[in-house]
Amino acid sequence: MADKERTISPLSTAPTSLLKGGVVRPNIGVSSVDDDDSGLGSFLHRAEARLLDLSVESQVADWVYDTYITPDSELLAARAFSRLIGSTAELAKESTSYPVENVSASDARKAKLLRLSLPLVAPSDPAEAEELSRHVTAMRGTFAKERFTPTGYPEPLPLEALSRIMSDSRDASLLENVWVGWHEVGRAIRPDFVRYVELANRGASELGFADTGSMWRSKYDMDPEAFSREVDRLWSEVEPLYRSLHAFVRRKLRDQYGDALVPERGPIPAHLLGNMWAQSWEGTFPLLGLPPGTPDVNLTSILTTRKYTPVEMVRTAERFFVSLGFGPLPDTFWQRSMLVRPRDRDVVCHASAWDVDFVEDLRLKMCIEITGEDFMTVHHELGHNYYQRAYARQPFLFRDSAHDGFHEAIGDTIALSVTPEYLHRIGLIDTVPEADGDIALLLRRALEKVAFLPFGLVVDKWRWDVFSGEIPESEYNTSWWEMRRRYQGVAPPVPRDNREFDPGAKYHVPANVPYMRYFLAHILQFQFHRALAREAGATGPLHRASIYGSEAAGRQLGAGLEMGASHEWPDALETITGERRMDSQGLLDYFAPLKRWLDEQNRDTPLGW
Repeated sequence: MADKERTISPLSTAPTSLLKGGVVRPNIGVSSVDDDDSGLGSFLHRAEARLLDLSVESQVADWVYDTYITPDSELLAARAFSRLIGSTAELAKESTSYPVENVSASDARKAKLLRLSLPLVAPSDPAEAEELSRHVTAMRGTFAKERFTPTGYPEPLPLEALSRIMSDSRDASLLENVWVGWHEVGRAIRPDFVRYVELANRGASELGFADTGSMWRSKYDMDPEAFSREVDRLWSEVEPLYRSLHAFVRRKLRDQYGDALVPERGPIPAHLLGNMWAQSWEGTFPLLGLPPGTPDVNLTSILTTRKYTPVEMVRTAERFFVSLGFGPLPDTFWQRSMLVRPRDRDVVCHASAWDVDFVEDLRLKMCIEITGEDFMTVHHELGHNYYQRAYARQPFLFRDSAHDGFHEAIGDTIALSVTPEYLHRIGLIDTVPEADGDIALLLRRALEKVAFLPFGLVVDKWRWDVFSGEIPESEYNTSWWEMRRRYQGVAPPVPRDNREFDPGAKYHVPANVPYMRYFLAHILQFQFHRALAREAGATGPLHRASIYGSEAAGRQLGAGLEMGASHEWPDALETITGERRMDSQGLLDYFAPLKRWLDEQNRDTPLGW
């Protein structure tokens, strides 16, 4: 996929906790029945058993489909998934008929999680339910099949190839052509999206929510409006750093493309930022003009020279977790994972971590290439696998992360420890580069992490307002660009009006995938990293810290992972960090040297847009 967002399951439109199912080992499975055998406790006992069986079926079918794509495997996977989500919706609605007064806190939480387990709830009316499914399937299919032929190219290209052009080309006319061409997909998606909003809201209201956006925000153990305020608070804390990065990149893009394309003040044209959605800006790194001779570790070259294999890439990441005190991966991981692209069949190469039996059958599905990026990705994906293993002894409905941002954050937390110091300790580099190279390291990472923050915010803030009706259909596209200008400081390369539907050009919108998890993960990973580095006794700048080899940090991390979803997320956060509030200070500490450098570079550069 062209996106950097990674997943822990193959079907991101399904509930995370219901797509890693498998066979339960003795004494590890569904929860015990509470005293109320005829009420909620008994219902939950039956519901967990039923959903577990269906999850096994769906997960196995999905694995076969993703690693052996044929019309037959697609049909089997679709049918198994349909049975799973149908039963989940049915049980979620049934759970509302049981009072939660005078039941255990555990059962009350399970009932809540069950009601919130699906990001899309169909209306009770069978015809409307079927219609909603048809619209979502149509949107995903339209997106998946979209191709565009750029000017001068002989044939239509898929998104992956178009994204490479956006990242690598410096031809502004070609970039505009590709950007406009891909975004045409939104026009075809828009009619289905309009009806989808109406039907999705109807289903959410049957579960007692004001609308689908309110249902999504209710997953975070707080009132939906309180969660909205929490997100705004986090953004306000990191916005000054983003604005400094934006001003520096805008000036460098003016040097490359000229005043006619890039204004001295105002938003940056979205097609010039190296990414189809301007969500990450790594493609601009070669244009930013770091001082000559600035050292930077070329991990791809090192791995290639040392003749690393995909298996050795994964073994190296496994040794990282073992150094923290976690056990090695099971033998079945090495027997059943897909680590390279097969030559004899089509597969889904997008990296994902699997827990097929929901206990110990951990797997990695990834077409590993010997690159520095994939080295980081492998460490990230094993973070998911070790999280899955840690909460495997929880009751079924608690086998998930504390909230959806936690799973993504844990994987990225581990990747933050892939520092030059770590590479030196495992023998990949002979000496640790001097601090002169830190600006290059930090700038490259900021183009990925910091640049993403406002986009990660906008995708769902826009949808929340659409679901609530605050943004009417007649203003879908203009409001999208007003919001992107306000938060991101970017603008479309050509005028766009409400005949277009540019949000539909981002996969997560037509596929009904909530996106706030990625914004939260980009905050939390640095909060986790700061706390674990402190526990590991790391000294010096936070961006140089690695928890590799620290069993103390491993124990603290493991204690939080084992909780799964059994407690509200502030409890899990406190276990890992000692803090009960999501906090951006870790991110600000990590990038503090870069912020000082950017401010120096921006002395005569206007900030903002």
